Amino acid sequence: MSIQSGNIGKISYLPLNQIKRPIPPVLDYDKIDSMESQLKGIPMASKTCSLEEARDLNGELPPIDVMAIKENDEIYYFAFGGCHRFQAYERIGPDAKVKCKILPATKRQLKLYLGGSVDHIFEKADGSGN
Repeated sequence: MSIQSGNIGKISYLPLNQIKRPIPPVLDYDKIDSMESQLKGIPMASKTCSLEEARDLNGELPPIDVMAIKENDEIYYFAFGGCHRFQAYERIGPDAKVKCKILPATKRQLKLYLGGSVDHIFEKADGSGN
């Protein structure tokens, strides 16, 4: 749980391929192995999670904070955290549904994370960019 999503009780499940992750992650592959095992229903301890805590998750991972931006009558999803969880979902397969807490946001707020490249992202998404 993060400061941003602490008050959000609703959990959503989004297809992995709908969430854009514009910042490359730095990864700990042992942690990803543990999370992948968790998603497969085989709890495993890691540096950040005891075996007991893993068992308590019942085959799921904590939700990832995802920003939802409505632009050109479409909703675009962006995530900046949860890198290891995303990698675990990717290993499960392209049809994986990611457990999320969705944070409504604006293009202007997204610009705080990505700067001027935000306009380019939306141009590509709607086909108007080069």
